[in-house]
Amino acid sequence: MTSTPNNRMITIQHLICTICTVLLVGTACSPQVERRFLSLEEMGVGPTAFDATLTRSKANDPCRQQENYEIDLDHLDHFPMQYVRINIHWMNSEDSTQNIPEAEIEAYTRDIVFALNYALENNKKSWIPHNNDIPIHPTNFRYVLTGRPEDPTDDGIYYHYDDSLYYYVHWRRKHSNLYKRDVFDKYGVQLDTVLNLFMMPHHRDSVASKSYPTETVGVALRNAVKVAAPWKEVYGPKDTHWRYRGVINHEIGHIFSLRHAWTTSDGCDDTPRHNNRCWSRDVPGCDTLTSNNVMDYAALQLAWTPCQISRVHRRLMNPRYAARNFLEPRRCVLDPAATITIREVIDWDCHKDLLGHLVIAPGGVLTIRCNISLPENAKVTIRPGGKLILDGGSLYQDCGLTWQGIEVEQTNEEQGQLELLNGGRVDNITLGNE
Repeated sequence: MTSTPNNRMITIQHLICTICTVLLVGTACSPQVERRFLSLEEMGVGPTAFDATLTRSKANDPCRQQENYEIDLDHLDHFPMQYVRINIHWMNSEDSTQNIPEAEIEAYTRDIVFALNYALENNKKSWIPHNNDIPIHPTNFRYVLTGRPEDPTDDGIYYHYDDSLYYYVHWRRKHSNLYKRDVFDKYGVQLDTVLNLFMMPHHRDSVASKSYPTETVGVALRNAVKVAAPWKEVYGPKDTHWRYRGVINHEIGHIFSLRHAWTTSDGCDDTPRHNNRCWSRDVPGCDTLTSNNVMDYAALQLAWTPCQISRVHRRLMNPRYAARNFLEPRRCVLDPAATITIREVIDWDCHKDLLGHLVIAPGGVLTIRCNISLPENAKVTIRPGGKLILDGGSLYQDCGLTWQGIEVEQTNEEQGQLELLNGGRVDNITLGNE
Protein backbone atom coordinates (compact mmCIF):
# COMPACT_ATOMS: atom_id res chain seq x y z
CA MET A 1 0.00 0.00 0.00
CA THR A 2 1.30 3.42 -0.89
CA SER A 3 1.62 5.76 2.06
CA THR A 4 -0.31 9.01 1.79
CA PRO A 5 0.50 12.27 3.59
CA ASN A 6 -2.47 11.73 5.92
CA ASN A 7 -1.32 8.19 6.79
CA ARG A 8 2.20 9.45 7.54
CA MET A 9 0.79 12.19 9.76
CA ILE A 10 -1.30 9.67 11.73
CA THR A 11 1.71 7.38 12.17
CA ILE A 12 3.93 10.21 13.46
CA GLN A 13 1.22 11.38 15.84
CA HIS A 14 0.80 7.84 17.18
CA LEU A 15 4.52 7.50 17.74
CA ILE A 16 4.68 10.82 19.61
CA CYS A 17 1.74 9.78 21.82
CA THR A 18 3.37 6.44 22.59
CA ILE A 19 6.68 8.11 23.63
CA CYS A 20 4.84 10.61 25.83
CA THR A 21 2.86 7.82 27.50
CA VAL A 22 6.05 5.87 28.29
CA LEU A 23 7.73 8.97 29.70
CA LEU A 24 4.74 9.85 31.85
CA VAL A 25 4.30 6.33 33.20
CA GLY A 26 8.04 6.05 33.85
CA THR A 27 8.03 9.31 35.74
CA ALA A 28 5.01 8.34 37.76
CA CYS A 29 6.40 4.91 38.67
CA SER A 30 10.01 5.92 39.49
CA PRO A 31 10.60 5.81 43.25
CA GLN A 32 11.10 9.20 44.83
CA VAL A 33 14.45 9.49 46.56
CA GLU A 34 14.69 11.50 49.77
CA ARG A 35 18.03 12.59 51.15
CA ARG A 36 19.04 13.71 54.61
CA PHE A 37 22.16 13.94 56.72
CA LEU A 38 22.21 11.76 59.80
CA SER A 39 22.10 13.59 63.10
CA LEU A 40 24.94 13.57 65.61
CA GLU A 41 23.08 11.06 67.72
CA GLU A 42 22.48 8.72 64.79
CA MET A 43 26.19 8.81 63.93
CA GLY A 44 27.27 8.13 67.50
CA VAL A 45 29.07 11.45 67.88
CA GLY A 46 29.76 11.93 71.57
CA PRO A 47 31.03 14.83 73.66
CA THR A 48 34.58 13.52 73.99
CA ALA A 49 37.38 14.74 71.76
CA PHE A 50 38.28 12.48 68.84
CA ASP A 51 41.42 10.40 69.16
CA ALA A 52 42.73 9.08 65.84
CA THR A 53 44.58 6.26 67.59
CA LEU A 54 42.47 3.23 68.41
CA THR A 55 42.83 1.49 71.77
CA ARG A 56 42.99 -2.16 70.78
CA SER A 57 45.59 -4.66 71.83
CA LYS A 58 48.32 -5.29 69.27
CA ALA A 59 47.14 -8.86 68.76
CA ASN A 60 43.55 -7.81 68.04
CA ASP A 61 44.15 -4.61 66.13
CA PRO A 62 43.76 -5.11 62.37
CA CYS A 63 45.12 -1.60 61.81
CA ARG A 64 48.58 -2.77 62.92
CA GLN A 65 48.72 -5.83 60.67
CA GLN A 66 50.93 -5.09 57.69
CA GLU A 67 49.16 -7.58 55.41
CA ASN A 68 46.06 -5.38 55.63
CA TYR A 69 47.97 -2.60 53.86
CA GLU A 70 48.75 -4.75 50.85
CA ILE A 71 47.42 -3.02 47.75
CA ASP A 72 44.32 -4.66 46.27
CA LEU A 73 44.92 -4.88 42.54
CA ASP A 74 41.15 -5.19 41.94
CA HIS A 75 40.45 -1.91 43.74
CA LEU A 76 43.40 0.36 43.05
CA ASP A 77 41.26 3.45 43.62
CA HIS A 78 40.94 2.41 47.27
CA PHE A 79 44.68 3.11 47.68
CA PRO A 80 45.28 6.74 46.60
CA MET A 81 48.79 7.77 45.60
CA GLN A 82 50.81 9.28 48.44
CA TYR A 83 53.33 12.07 47.91
CA VAL A 84 56.37 12.32 50.19
CA ARG A 85 57.87 15.77 50.67
CA ILE A 86 61.64 15.86 50.29
CA ASN A 87 64.36 18.45 49.99
CA ILE A 88 67.96 17.95 48.83
CA HIS A 89 71.08 19.55 50.28
CA TRP A 90 74.42 19.54 48.47
CA MET A 91 77.51 19.77 50.68
CA ASN A 92 80.80 21.12 49.39
CA SER A 93 84.13 22.24 50.78
CA GLU A 94 84.71 25.95 51.17
CA ASP A 95 87.00 25.98 48.14
CA SER A 96 84.13 24.42 46.11
CA THR A 97 86.24 21.54 44.79
CA GLN A 98 84.56 18.56 46.41
CA ASN A 99 81.14 18.36 44.79
CA ILE A 100 79.22 19.20 41.65
CA PRO A 101 79.31 22.94 40.84
CA GLU A 102 76.44 24.88 42.37
CA ALA A 103 75.48 26.39 39.01
CA GLU A 104 74.56 22.93 37.72
CA ILE A 105 72.71 21.68 40.79
CA GLU A 106 69.09 22.68 40.07
CA ALA A 107 68.76 20.69 36.84
CA TYR A 108 70.82 17.82 38.23
CA THR A 109 68.70 17.61 41.38
CA ARG A 110 65.48 17.49 39.37
CA ASP A 111 66.98 14.72 37.26
CA ILE A 112 67.70 12.74 40.44
CA VAL A 113 64.11 13.16 41.69
CA PHE A 114 62.89 12.07 38.26
CA ALA A 115 65.07 8.95 38.47
CA LEU A 116 63.80 8.14 41.97
CA ASN A 117 60.16 8.45 40.92
CA TYR A 118 60.77 6.57 37.68
CA ALA A 119 62.10 3.63 39.71
CA LEU A 120 59.03 3.74 41.96
CA GLU A 121 56.66 3.96 39.00
CA ASN A 122 58.34 1.06 37.22
CA ASN A 123 58.58 -1.52 39.98
CA LYS A 124 60.45 -4.60 38.77
CA LYS A 125 60.01 -8.35 39.04
CA SER A 126 62.04 -9.83 41.90
CA TRP A 127 65.02 -11.85 40.68
CA ILE A 128 65.25 -14.14 43.69
CA PRO A 129 64.35 -16.80 44.36
CA HIS A 130 64.97 -17.82 40.76
CA ASN A 131 61.76 -18.34 38.72
CA ASN A 132 59.58 -17.08 41.59
CA ASP A 133 55.91 -16.15 41.29
CA ILE A 134 56.03 -13.03 43.47
CA PRO A 135 53.57 -10.53 41.94
CA ILE A 136 54.54 -6.99 40.99
CA HIS A 137 52.49 -4.43 42.94
CA PRO A 138 52.45 -0.66 42.40
CA THR A 139 54.44 1.21 45.04
CA ASN A 140 51.82 4.00 45.23
CA PHE A 141 54.09 6.70 46.61
CA ARG A 142 56.23 9.37 44.95
CA TYR A 143 58.58 12.18 45.98
CA VAL A 144 57.90 15.90 45.68
CA LEU A 145 60.60 18.57 46.10
CA THR A 146 59.30 20.94 48.75
CA GLY A 147 60.59 24.31 49.89
CA ARG A 148 59.50 26.53 52.75
CA PRO A 149 55.83 27.44 52.16
CA GLU A 150 56.37 31.02 53.31
CA ASP A 151 59.11 31.55 50.71
CA PRO A 152 57.89 31.28 47.08
CA THR A 153 61.50 31.30 45.84
CA ASP A 154 62.46 28.23 47.91
CA ASP A 155 62.49 25.17 45.63
CA GLY A 156 63.72 22.68 48.22
CA ILE A 157 67.26 22.60 46.77
CA TYR A 158 70.08 23.88 48.96
CA TYR A 159 73.86 24.25 48.61
CA HIS A 160 76.29 24.58 51.53
CA TYR A 161 80.04 25.22 51.81
CA ASP A 162 81.46 23.89 55.07
CA ASP A 163 84.93 22.35 55.53
CA SER A 164 83.98 20.69 58.81
CA LEU A 165 80.69 19.12 57.68
CA TYR A 166 80.79 18.63 53.90
CA TYR A 167 82.07 15.04 53.91
CA TYR A 168 80.86 11.51 54.65
CA VAL A 169 83.16 8.92 56.28
CA HIS A 170 82.26 5.23 56.73
CA TRP A 171 82.01 3.63 60.13
CA ARG A 172 85.07 1.84 61.50
CA ARG A 173 87.17 4.55 59.90
CA LYS A 174 89.10 7.36 61.50
CA HIS A 175 86.94 10.46 61.90
CA SER A 176 83.82 8.48 60.98
CA ASN A 177 80.69 10.65 60.98
CA LEU A 178 78.24 8.08 59.66
CA TYR A 179 75.78 8.34 62.55
CA LYS A 180 76.39 11.96 63.52
CA ARG A 181 73.56 14.45 63.04
CA ASP A 182 75.67 17.62 63.12
CA VAL A 183 75.02 18.45 59.47
CA PHE A 184 71.26 17.96 59.96
CA ASP A 185 71.22 20.14 63.05
CA LYS A 186 73.00 22.98 61.25
CA TYR A 187 71.47 22.87 57.79
CA GLY A 188 68.25 20.87 58.07
CA VAL A 189 65.08 22.57 56.78
CA GLN A 190 61.58 21.64 58.00
CA LEU A 191 62.87 18.41 59.51
CA ASP A 192 59.48 17.69 61.10
CA THR A 193 57.53 17.76 57.84
CA VAL A 194 60.04 17.29 55.00
CA LEU A 195 62.45 14.38 54.57
CA ASN A 196 65.91 15.96 54.20
CA LEU A 197 68.45 14.33 51.86
CA PHE A 198 72.10 15.36 52.17
CA MET A 199 74.44 14.67 49.25
CA MET A 200 77.88 14.52 50.84
CA PRO A 201 81.08 13.55 48.99
CA HIS A 202 83.65 11.26 50.51
CA HIS A 203 86.36 13.18 52.34
CA ARG A 204 89.26 14.17 50.10
CA ASP A 205 91.76 12.47 52.47
CA SER A 206 89.70 9.27 52.49
CA VAL A 207 89.58 9.16 48.70
CA ALA A 208 93.37 9.49 48.61
CA SER A 209 93.70 6.16 50.44
CA LYS A 210 93.65 3.08 48.21
CA SER A 211 92.00 1.01 50.97
CA TYR A 212 89.06 3.34 51.42
CA PRO A 213 85.84 2.21 49.63
CA THR A 214 84.42 5.10 47.65
CA GLU A 215 81.27 3.45 46.34
CA THR A 216 77.82 5.01 46.47
CA VAL A 217 76.59 4.59 50.06
CA GLY A 218 74.12 6.14 52.46
CA VAL A 219 72.57 6.07 55.91
CA ALA A 220 69.08 6.85 57.22
CA LEU A 221 68.75 8.67 60.54
CA ARG A 222 65.08 9.06 61.51
CA ASN A 223 64.13 12.21 59.55
CA ALA A 224 67.10 12.70 57.25
CA VAL A 225 69.38 10.73 54.93
CA LYS A 226 73.08 11.03 54.07
CA VAL A 227 74.27 9.87 50.65
CA ALA A 228 77.84 9.74 49.38
CA ALA A 229 79.08 8.97 45.88
CA PRO A 230 82.25 9.37 43.82
CA TRP A 231 80.71 12.27 41.92
CA LYS A 232 83.82 13.07 39.87
CA GLU A 233 83.62 9.64 38.25
CA VAL A 234 79.89 9.46 37.61
CA TYR A 235 79.08 13.06 36.77
CA GLY A 236 78.70 13.10 33.01
CA PRO A 237 76.21 12.48 30.19
CA LYS A 238 76.37 8.66 30.30
CA ASP A 239 75.60 8.02 33.96
CA THR A 240 74.62 11.02 36.11
CA HIS A 241 71.35 10.93 38.05
CA TRP A 242 70.51 7.24 37.54
CA ARG A 243 73.40 6.31 39.83
CA TYR A 244 71.52 7.60 42.90
CA ARG A 245 68.10 5.98 42.51
CA GLY A 246 68.96 2.69 44.21
CA VAL A 247 70.84 3.99 47.22
CA ILE A 248 68.38 6.81 47.99
CA ASN A 249 65.32 4.59 47.66
CA HIS A 250 67.12 2.04 49.87
CA GLU A 251 67.76 4.59 52.61
CA ILE A 252 64.25 6.03 52.41
CA GLY A 253 63.04 2.44 52.71
CA HIS A 254 64.75 2.38 56.12
CA ILE A 255 62.97 5.62 57.07
CA PHE A 256 59.69 3.86 56.26
CA SER A 257 60.46 0.79 58.43
CA LEU A 258 62.07 -1.54 55.84
CA ARG A 259 65.05 -3.64 56.88
CA HIS A 260 67.74 -5.33 54.85
CA ALA A 261 66.06 -8.00 52.74
CA TRP A 262 68.80 -10.63 52.89
CA THR A 263 68.20 -11.26 56.61
CA THR A 264 65.54 -13.39 58.28
CA SER A 265 64.21 -10.52 60.39
CA ASP A 266 62.89 -8.08 57.82
CA GLY A 267 59.28 -9.08 58.50
CA CYS A 268 58.51 -10.16 54.93
CA ASP A 269 58.03 -13.71 53.68
CA ASP A 270 58.51 -12.65 50.04
CA THR A 271 62.12 -11.52 50.56
CA PRO A 272 64.14 -14.76 50.83
CA ARG A 273 67.26 -14.94 52.93
CA HIS A 274 70.52 -15.07 50.96
CA ASN A 275 74.23 -14.46 51.51
CA ASN A 276 74.25 -11.00 49.87
CA ARG A 277 77.53 -11.74 48.10
CA CYS A 278 76.41 -11.39 44.48
CA TRP A 279 76.62 -7.76 43.41
CA SER A 280 75.79 -8.36 39.76
CA ARG A 281 74.60 -11.08 37.41
CA ASP A 282 77.80 -10.50 35.45
CA VAL A 283 79.86 -12.04 38.26
CA PRO A 284 80.62 -15.74 37.55
CA GLY A 285 78.25 -18.01 39.48
CA CYS A 286 75.83 -15.16 40.27
CA ASP A 287 73.46 -15.36 37.29
CA THR A 288 70.59 -16.79 39.39
CA LEU A 289 71.76 -15.62 42.83
CA THR A 290 71.89 -11.84 42.37
CA SER A 291 69.13 -9.82 43.98
CA ASN A 292 67.55 -6.69 42.56
CA ASN A 293 65.57 -5.91 45.71
CA VAL A 294 65.67 -2.30 46.84
CA MET A 295 66.71 -3.35 50.35
CA ASP A 296 69.61 -5.60 49.31
CA TYR A 297 73.14 -4.53 48.43
CA ALA A 298 73.40 -4.95 44.67
CA ALA A 299 74.10 -3.09 41.45
CA LEU A 300 70.37 -2.75 40.74
CA GLN A 301 67.94 -2.02 43.60
CA LEU A 302 64.68 -1.77 41.67
CA ALA A 303 62.26 -4.38 43.07
CA TRP A 304 59.78 -3.77 45.89
CA THR A 305 57.81 -6.84 47.01
CA PRO A 306 54.11 -6.63 47.99
CA CYS A 307 55.04 -7.07 51.65
CA GLN A 308 57.62 -4.31 51.56
CA ILE A 309 55.15 -1.93 49.95
CA SER A 310 52.53 -2.77 52.57
CA ARG A 311 55.06 -2.02 55.34
CA VAL A 312 55.75 1.39 53.81
CA HIS A 313 52.07 2.27 53.64
CA ARG A 314 51.41 1.04 57.16
CA ARG A 315 54.04 3.52 58.32
CA LEU A 316 52.68 6.37 56.17
CA MET A 317 49.04 5.86 57.15
CA ASN A 318 49.41 5.43 60.90
CA PRO A 319 49.23 8.67 62.94
CA ARG A 320 51.45 7.08 65.57
CA TYR A 321 54.48 7.34 63.26
CA ALA A 322 56.38 10.57 62.58
CA ALA A 323 56.94 9.51 58.96
CA ARG A 324 53.29 10.35 58.24
CA ASN A 325 54.21 14.01 58.69
CA PHE A 326 56.31 13.82 55.51
CA LEU A 327 53.22 13.34 53.38
CA GLU A 328 52.04 16.22 51.24
CA PRO A 329 48.59 17.06 52.68
CA ARG A 330 46.56 16.29 49.56
CA ARG A 331 44.15 14.48 51.87
CA CYS A 332 43.01 17.90 53.11
CA VAL A 333 41.61 19.19 49.81
CA LEU A 334 38.51 17.68 48.20
CA ASP A 335 38.92 16.19 44.73
CA PRO A 336 35.45 15.16 43.49
CA ALA A 337 37.07 13.18 40.67
CA ALA A 338 38.59 10.88 43.31
CA THR A 339 35.19 9.76 44.64
CA ILE A 340 35.13 6.07 45.59
CA THR A 341 31.95 4.06 44.99
CA ILE A 342 31.48 0.74 46.84
CA ARG A 343 29.33 -1.70 44.83
CA GLU A 344 30.19 -5.00 46.54
CA VAL A 345 31.10 -6.37 49.97
CA ILE A 346 34.37 -4.71 51.01
CA ASP A 347 36.35 -4.65 54.27
CA TRP A 348 38.77 -1.84 55.08
CA ASP A 349 41.06 -3.18 57.79
CA CYS A 350 43.72 -0.47 57.54
CA HIS A 351 44.02 3.28 57.97
CA LYS A 352 43.28 5.26 54.81
CA ASP A 353 43.29 8.79 53.44
CA LEU A 354 40.48 9.43 50.95
CA LEU A 355 40.78 12.27 48.46
CA GLY A 356 37.13 12.53 47.38
CA HIS A 357 33.60 11.61 48.44
CA LEU A 358 32.61 8.08 49.49
CA VAL A 359 29.44 6.47 48.06
CA ILE A 360 27.89 3.15 49.11
CA ALA A 361 25.84 2.00 46.13
CA PRO A 362 22.79 -0.34 46.26
CA GLY A 363 24.06 -3.80 47.18
CA GLY A 364 27.36 -2.43 48.46
CA VAL A 365 28.49 -3.15 52.03
CA LEU A 366 31.57 -1.43 53.42
CA THR A 367 32.97 -2.41 56.81
CA ILE A 368 35.50 0.00 58.31
CA ARG A 369 37.69 -1.17 61.19
CA CYS A 370 40.35 1.56 61.21
CA ASN A 371 40.65 5.34 60.79
CA ILE A 372 39.48 6.80 57.48
CA SER A 373 40.25 10.47 56.88
CA LEU A 374 38.07 12.40 54.43
CA PRO A 375 39.03 15.75 52.85
CA GLU A 376 37.41 19.02 53.82
CA ASN A 377 33.73 19.27 52.74
CA ALA A 378 33.61 15.65 51.59
CA LYS A 379 30.57 13.53 52.41
CA VAL A 380 29.62 9.89 52.68
CA THR A 381 26.45 8.91 50.81
CA ILE A 382 24.64 5.64 51.56
CA ARG A 383 22.15 4.87 48.83
CA PRO A 384 19.03 2.71 49.24
CA GLY A 385 20.18 -0.90 49.59
CA GLY A 386 23.69 0.14 50.61
CA LYS A 387 25.20 -0.34 54.06
CA LEU A 388 28.11 1.19 55.96
CA ILE A 389 29.41 -0.59 59.07
CA LEU A 390 31.81 1.19 61.42
CA ASP A 391 33.17 -1.76 63.35
CA GLY A 392 35.61 -0.07 65.70
CA GLY A 393 36.58 2.21 62.82
CA SER A 394 36.28 5.96 62.51
CA LEU A 395 35.48 8.58 59.90
CA TYR A 396 37.21 11.89 60.56
CA GLN A 397 39.19 14.79 59.06
CA ASP A 398 42.95 14.61 59.62
CA CYS A 399 43.88 18.23 58.84
CA GLY A 400 42.00 20.02 61.61
CA LEU A 401 39.16 20.85 59.20
CA THR A 402 35.60 19.52 58.82
CA TRP A 403 33.63 17.36 56.42
CA GLN A 404 29.88 17.17 55.78
CA GLY A 405 28.98 13.89 57.46
CA ILE A 406 26.85 10.95 56.34
CA GLU A 407 23.98 11.42 53.94
CA VAL A 408 21.42 8.60 53.60
CA GLU A 409 19.07 8.21 50.68
CA GLN A 410 15.60 6.70 51.15
CA THR A 411 12.76 5.50 48.95
CA ASN A 412 9.36 4.15 49.93
CA GLU A 413 10.84 0.66 49.99
CA GLU A 414 14.29 0.99 51.58
CA GLN A 415 17.02 3.34 52.73
CA GLY A 416 20.76 3.40 53.22
CA GLN A 417 21.93 1.93 56.51
CA LEU A 418 24.62 2.86 59.01
CA GLU A 419 25.64 0.36 61.69
CA LEU A 420 27.94 1.22 64.60
CA LEU A 421 29.83 -1.60 66.32
CA ASN A 422 32.61 -1.79 68.90
CA GLY A 423 33.00 1.92 69.37
CA GLY A 424 32.78 2.90 65.71
CA ARG A 425 32.33 6.66 65.42
CA VAL A 426 32.29 9.81 63.32
CA ASP A 427 33.83 13.21 64.05
CA ASN A 428 34.85 16.60 62.64
CA ILE A 429 31.59 17.10 60.76
CA THR A 430 29.36 20.07 59.89
CA LEU A 431 26.12 18.19 59.10
CA GLY A 432 25.76 18.93 55.43
CA ASN A 433 28.08 21.92 55.38
CA GLU A 434 25.62 24.00 57.42
